[in-house]
Amino acid sequence: MSAEERIAGIFTVAGVEGHLHALDVTGGREIAVRADEQVVIASIFKVLLVLEFARQAAAGQLDPAERVLVTARDRLGGWGTAGCADDVEMSLRDLAHFAMQVSDNTAADLLMRRVGLDTVRMLAAELGLARTRVVGGPRQVLESMLADVGARDEAEFARIFPALSPERVRALRVLDPDHTTSSTARDMTRMLGLIWRDEAGPPEACAAVRDYMTRQIFWTRIASGFPPGTRVAAKTGTLPGLHMEAGGRRVSLRRELRRWRSSPGPGSCPPGASTSTWRSARPRGPPSTRYGTDESRLPAHRVSSASRPWITTRWDEGSAVGARPAG
Repeated sequence: MSAEERIAGIFTVAGVEGHLHALDVTGGREIAVRADEQVVIASIFKVLLVLEFARQAAAGQLDPAERVLVTARDRLGGWGTAGCADDVEMSLRDLAHFAMQVSDNTAADLLMRRVGLDTVRMLAAELGLARTRVVGGPRQVLESMLADVGARDEAEFARIFPALSPERVRALRVLDPDHTTSSTARDMTRMLGLIWRDEAGPPEACAAVRDYMTRQIFWTRIASGFPPGTRVAAKTGTLPGLHMEAGGRRVSLRRELRRWRSSPGPGSCPPGASTSTWRSARPRGPPSTRYGTDESRLPAHRVSSASRPWITTRWDEGSAVGARPAG
């Protein structure tokens, strides 16, 4: 049985429809499961946004220490500054930090205003992400969700959403890749590979993005598939009934080499393989009326990795995960 067949089997057992792309970012083996289908990427687009910020900072086009006042009018739902009772002042680089660490929608929205939506779109084109479509920032996503359910604000949305029928949930534009920010598994792994190899911009900009991604506090998706101590750089994306993630891990090459030589196992990657992966999983049953799905019920796919330093290290594996109700 091929690796693709085994992964498809995992999706089937979990009761989801899945998308996955695994790629050795140094140019080696790849694994693809529905990797070229258009899918919603939600907050994973923040990787592209923060990359554009880091590139502009490296080019001297903006000062990362520039101060921004976050007011009550700016606040969007979610984590981070959304919970602040008072106005907050922070730097652009701290906005990038919050956008990546806790997926702060307000921080990402303000950062988008500063670097420009058009420049983010041009960056996607420059990187060859032909299937990546950015329709706007978090504010546009929120506004479309409110409009689709007839809610005036987030509080009303929270009251209305649990009572929606499965058909109404599936009809939300934010869950339709033709009407919201979307991409493909293959585009996402291409983006990760370019960042990992310092080819997505100046080396300092790529390094900054990788560093921001290591600060993410959500460790129940890709990171949960690796032993404790594995350094993972990743970015989640979450919408009602939809989970996904893109990221990577840092491993010891020599240790990985020895493990592979001693017991390669069926379908294992050759030494030094760098894997970028997109997994999207849609539950086959009716969509949950809760935000997202219960990840604890999805089987973990563990991959051998180093748990402590050894001789030399590098960014080696990237992943993206998603879950949404089947239509």
